[in-house]
Amino acid sequence: MEATYCFLPLFFLFVALFSIGHADGATATATANLSSSSSTPNVVTIGALFTFDSTIGRVAKIAIHQAIKDVNSDSNILHGTKLDVIMQNTNCSGFLGMVEALRFMETDVVAIVGPQCSTVAHMISHVANELQIPLLSFGATDPTLSSLQFPYFVRTTQNDLYQMAAIAEMVTFYGWNSVIAIYVDDDYGRNAISSLSNKLEERRCKISYKAGISPNSEVTQADIMDILVKVALMESRIVVLHTGITLGPKVFNVAHYLGMMGNGYVWIATDWLSTILDTSSPLPSETMETIDGVLVLRQHTENSERKKAFQSRWHSLTGGSPGLNSYGLYAYDSVWLVAHAIDDFLHQGGVVSFSNDSRIHSVEDTLHLDALTIFDGGPILLNKILQNNVTGLTGPLQFTSDKSFVHPAYDIINVVGTGVRNIGYWSNYTGLSTVPPETLYSRPPNRSTTNQKLFSVIWPGGTSTIPRGWVFPNNGKQLKIGVPIRVGFREFVSQVRGTDNFQGFCIDVFQAAVNFLPYAVPYRFIPFGNGRQNPSYDELVRLITTDYFDAAVGDIAIVTNRTRIVDFTLPYASSGLVVVAPFKKLNSGAWAFLHPFSPWLWTVTAAFFLGVGIVVWILEHRVNDEFRGSPKNQLITILWFSFSTLFFAHRENTVSTLGRMVLIIWLFVVLIINSSYTASLTSILTVQQLYSPINGIESLKRSDDPIGYQVGSFAEHYLTRELNISESRLRPLGSPEAYANALKLGPEKGGVAAIVDERKYVELFLGSQCTFKIVGQEFTKSGWGFAFPRDSPLAVDLSTAILTLAENGDLQRIQNKWLVQSICALDNAEIDSDRLQLKSFWGLFLVCGAFCFLALLIYFVQILRKLRGSAPIGSESNGHSNFRSGSLHRFLSIMDEKAAGRSQSKKRKVEGSPASTNGRDSELGETPRIV
Repeated sequence: MEATYCFLPLFFLFVALFSIGHADGATATATANLSSSSSTPNVVTIGALFTFDSTIGRVAKIAIHQAIKDVNSDSNILHGTKLDVIMQNTNCSGFLGMVEALRFMETDVVAIVGPQCSTVAHMISHVANELQIPLLSFGATDPTLSSLQFPYFVRTTQNDLYQMAAIAEMVTFYGWNSVIAIYVDDDYGRNAISSLSNKLEERRCKISYKAGISPNSEVTQADIMDILVKVALMESRIVVLHTGITLGPKVFNVAHYLGMMGNGYVWIATDWLSTILDTSSPLPSETMETIDGVLVLRQHTENSERKKAFQSRWHSLTGGSPGLNSYGLYAYDSVWLVAHAIDDFLHQGGVVSFSNDSRIHSVEDTLHLDALTIFDGGPILLNKILQNNVTGLTGPLQFTSDKSFVHPAYDIINVVGTGVRNIGYWSNYTGLSTVPPETLYSRPPNRSTTNQKLFSVIWPGGTSTIPRGWVFPNNGKQLKIGVPIRVGFREFVSQVRGTDNFQGFCIDVFQAAVNFLPYAVPYRFIPFGNGRQNPSYDELVRLITTDYFDAAVGDIAIVTNRTRIVDFTLPYASSGLVVVAPFKKLNSGAWAFLHPFSPWLWTVTAAFFLGVGIVVWILEHRVNDEFRGSPKNQLITILWFSFSTLFFAHRENTVSTLGRMVLIIWLFVVLIINSSYTASLTSILTVQQLYSPINGIESLKRSDDPIGYQVGSFAEHYLTRELNISESRLRPLGSPEAYANALKLGPEKGGVAAIVDERKYVELFLGSQCTFKIVGQEFTKSGWGFAFPRDSPLAVDLSTAILTLAENGDLQRIQNKWLVQSICALDNAEIDSDRLQLKSFWGLFLVCGAFCFLALLIYFVQILRKLRGSAPIGSESNGHSNFRSGSLHRFLSIMDEKAAGRSQSKKRKVEGSPASTNGRDSELGETPRIV
C-alpha cells in the first residue's frame, strides 16, 4: 500500500506535466511579481480545490468567494495586500485533483483551500509535502490522513474518527452490542468504518457485517438491493450508513421498498445526510418518508451571533437555495484562517518567494519540470496557521498536535415526519448530552454513565420504544444447542431413547425460559458425548467459541475459566462443592465427657487455670497470709485455688486490688467455658450424634486418602489447581451407583474416603443413600447457567426470563418435579464438627492473658521501686558479681517478705479462728512456719 501511494503521485506528476506543456518562463515571472523589492506584495494568491457541481461544492464556492470579499474589505488584516483565489474543479477524482494541483504551481499559490474529497487529499498531499504548500481541507474527513505522513495537510473540518466515536457511544447508550455497516468502498468509507470497528471494540461491541458499495456512479438499484437483502437476513438490526451524498438516498429508497424502514430497525446516518437536509431543505415528502425515524449526525458549530448574521446574509444572497451547511461554514473559516496566517507571516517580515527544487533539475529536460517551485515560506506559514487562535463562524479555530480541532462535536438529530428534531449532542469532552457542548467546556469533564443523556427518539415505524437491536437471522437456520449426554444423575438432563429429544430439570428450565421471550427462538438440541461416560463440560463450552455450537444447555457450572470465553445467563440453580463421606452413629460412652472440647481447647484451658493460679499467688503472697507458708503448702494452695475456681469454690480470699481484678476477669472466663461445656455435653448425651473421620475439605486435604469426583465435573480442576491435591489421589466416578460402591469399600479396599461434588448432585444422591452424609460446609459458591457466545443478546434476554421464572414460582415447581428429596436426605444432612474449638474462645483467653500480664507488670514496677529505696546489703568492695548477686537477693527478699500490718485487717470476716490457717496446716501434717 505504501509503495502504491509513493508511485501514484509520481506517475500523475509525469502525466500532468505532459498535459500542461512547457511553461515558458512562468516561474521567473511569478517570482518577480511576488518577490519584488517591496517586502509586502500587492497580491497573494491561494488556490481552492473542490467539486463545483456537488452539494458541498456549490455551497463552498459561494462561501469562499464571500470570505475573500470580506477579507479584502477588512482594513484590519493584510494591510495593503489583496488576497486572490484561483478555483479548480476536481470532480472528486484523484487524477484530476493531481492535475489541478500542479496547475496551481504555475501560479505560485502559497496555500490551497481544499480538497473536498478524501481520495483527492491522499493524492495531492504528496505534492504539498514536496512543494511546501499548506492544504486546508474543509471536506476531507478520512481518519487516515495522518499529520505525520502529510505534515502540510491541515484539516479544517471534523475528523471522521470522532464521528465514529460518537456512533459507538450511541450504540452503547442504547444497550446494543453489534451493528451492520454499509459504506462507500473508497478511502473515505473504508477508513471511517475501520475507525468505527476500533471504537466499538473498545466498548465490547462489534460490526457483525460490512457491506461495501462501489463508489462508481454506475451503481444500480439492483446492486443495492442485493446488498440490502443480505443485510435483512442478518441478526443485527442496527445499520450504520456511511456513503456519499449521491449514493445514500438510493440506499434509503431501496430499504424503504424492502420494508427495512419499519419496526425493529435502527438506521444511523453519518453527516452526509445532514448536509442534504441543510442544503436542500425542504425535501419532498416522498424523500422524507424514506428516512423517517433515522438518526443523523451533523458537525456541531456554535450558534453565535456572528453565525446568525452570516446565515441571514446567506439567505439574502442565495434566497435559501442552496442552504448553508456546515461544510460551507468551514470553507469560509478556512479562507479567514489562511488570511490571518499570511497577515502574521508578512507582519513578521516574511517574504513570498519561490525557488527551484534541485532534485527536479536532475530529471531530463523533456518533462519541463522547471515550472515547479518550492514555496520558501511554506514551513513558517504552516506554523502560523496551526498557532493561530482566531474565532470563526464555527467557533474557535484551534488545533491539536495531530492537526485536528481541539473540541470535536456533533449534533444528533432525529428525522420525524417532514422535519427534524435535535435530540442531543456528542463531544469528545463530555460524551452525550442534551445541552450544547460549548456550555460544558468550562466544567470538569464527566463521562460517567449517569451523565450521558439524550432526548427521546421516534424510531422507524413511529415507535418511541427503544428497539432491541437484533432478531434471529431470517435465513431458516436454527440455533445449534449442545446438550451433554449424562450417564448418571439423569434427572438433570437425559436423551429420550430413540429420539433427538431431551428431558430433565435443566431442559424444562430452558424451555420455560424460552417461552417467556417476546419472540420465537428456532433451535434444535444436539447431543454431546459418547453415552458411556459423562462428557467434558469444559470441551462443551469451548465448542461454542469455535461456532460448532451456538449455545449449550445443561447442568453447566459457572466457573472462572469458562466465563473467560463465553457468556452465561443468570444462574437458575445454586450449587457449590461439598464433601460427602460415610458416617456412623455415636453412642455416649465412658469418655463422652471429654468430647465437648477439642484437645487444643482442653490444653489451653488447663494451662490458663494453672497460669492464673500462679499470677494470683504472686500478687497475694506479700499481703495475704493464706498464700504464705511452706513451699509445699504454697504449691498446694496454687493448685487448689486454680482448679477450685472452676466450681467457684475457692476459699482463699484475695486482698490486693490487682489480685481481685485478675480473679474477676478469670471467673468471667470460667463462667463462659463452664456454660458452653454444659450445653455441649447435654447435646452429646441427649441427641443422637453422627460421626465421620472426615470433618470437611481441610481434613480431607491433610489426609492421604483417595478422593472421588464426578467425571466431566469442574471439581477435578478445582481440587488439583486450587487446592493443590495430587492427581494420584483422585478417583473418577461416573454414576450414583459408583459413588455408593466407592464409599462403602473405603480407602482400605480400593474405594475412596470421601467424594467432592456439587451440592445438587450430592443432594440427589443422598436421597436414596442414607448411610452417607455431607460433612463440613460448602466450600465454593457457584451456580448453573446456560452458555452462549460472548456478547450474545439472547443470554441477556434469557437471564430476564429466568428471573421471571424464579419470581412466579415456576422454577421451584420444576425443581420439585425432578429433584424431590427423600426423608433420609433431609435428616441430619450435614455433619459438622460438634466439638467446641479453640477459635471460639480465643478472644476470652486473649483478654484474660493480657490482663494478667498487665497486673504482673504493675506489680513488678512496684517491687522495683521498693528495691531502689532499700539500702544495699554488703560492701561494694566484694566486686561486681557480688553486687549483682546482692541485688537479686534483695529483689527476691522484697517479693517474699510479708507486708507489715496488712494481714489482720485484710482477713475474711467469716474466718472463725485466728489459727484457722494453722489448723489446715496441722491437718496436712505440717508445722506452721512463717517465712
